[in-house]
Amino acid sequence: MIKGFRDFIMRGNVIDLAVAVVIGGAFTAVVNAIVASIINPLVALVWQADENGNAGFPVEGLHGTVIFPVGTLLTAIISFFAVAIVVYFVFVVPMNKWKERQAAKAGVVEETAKLPTEQELLIQIRDLLEQSNAASAAPAAAAPAADAPLRRSQSTPPAAPPA
Repeated sequence: MIKGFRDFIMRGNVIDLAVAVVIGGAFTAVVNAIVASIINPLVALVWQADENGNAGFPVEGLHGTVIFPVGTLLTAIISFFAVAIVVYFVFVVPMNKWKERQAAKAGVVEETAKLPTEQELLIQIRDLLEQSNAASAAPAAAAPAADAPLRRSQSTPPAAPPA
């Protein structure tokens, strides 16, 4: 049971996922600090928000004014894209290139299987039919049947259809 768990943990995908979660969590703190110290003041300048960047638009309601905080949404969207872009270019792209180099060193070359052309397939079918006809015609060669189908040679052109 423990050996199976150890094998599961040691697979590449699980280790990659663990590294991504730890690095993503640590990097989120950095992005949040950048957003709080740089992006929020810029949002506050543009949309006349408070110093925390909490921009919003007021809507008059029955019981007073309600403020919809679009600055918070904008901050979350910017944080998400910043984390996604950095994680992709700092971790995913180099890891993929490293895996490609490892595969090239190991001599792993992906080759697509060469599929036969239509003409090659037709030739194979023709040959198989000739073999099966020859095998079935061998016992009957001594006494040809009157209703046996006629076979045309390859060089004989087909007969014209009746008019």
